[in-house]
Amino acid sequence: MKLISKTLAAASIATAAIAAVPAAAQVEGKIATVNAPLAIINTTAFKTAYEQIGTTYKPQIDTIQARGQERQTLLQQLDTNGDRQLDEAEQTAAQGTQQATRIAAIEQEVGQLSGQVDLARVYAVDQILAQYGASVQQVAQQLQVQMIVTPDAVIYAPPAASITQQVSAALNTKVPAVQIVPPQGYQPSRNAVSTYQQIQQALLTAQAIQQAQQQQQQQGAQAPAGR
Repeated sequence: MKLISKTLAAASIATAAIAAVPAAAQVEGKIATVNAPLAIINTTAFKTAYEQIGTTYKPQIDTIQARGQERQTLLQQLDTNGDRQLDEAEQTAAQGTQQATRIAAIEQEVGQLSGQVDLARVYAVDQILAQYGASVQQVAQQLQVQMIVTPDAVIYAPPAASITQQVSAALNTKVPAVQIVPPQGYQPSRNAVSTYQQIQQALLTAQAIQQAQQQQQQQGAQAPAGR
């Protein structure tokens, strides 16, 4: 469950970033910005879905973590010079070994299990995304916004120009909850997959920020002791 816990912790950081924006965006009659991945991350449906996936797909997640550790152990056995990487000579020597055969089997198994978890997450995102356009239009009409762009399309915009938080609130009303088990034969759209990838990147970035903050705190706590 460590993997899902880290993901949800990252989601909390991403949510806090949105909360730092003024609740009442001063964008009437102007250009506004909206961050689609963060708008979805900040919804109740998204957070609940990821929690439920962590429970429903716990066997897959636990197996992925266990196989990852096993794979690392096998790679260490093949790393004869101990430099934590397999050079060309070591890769050649590893061909046909029990370790190499097992690593290939692990990678195939992990790929299948990861696909199940990812598909469940994409399915959850897809259901929220279905109401994203309507939610953006609703907020734009309420605030009388003339144009909306993504944050990466502008060089500068004040925090108050963001309507991401308002879009999240609209999504909460339109999509209070989602299903996490994809129906038989479900095929996500390219837009859903692309948005999911953006969400995962945003969560990874938030997780990296969290880890950096924790390291700084630890270093700060150890500094007085070292004097």
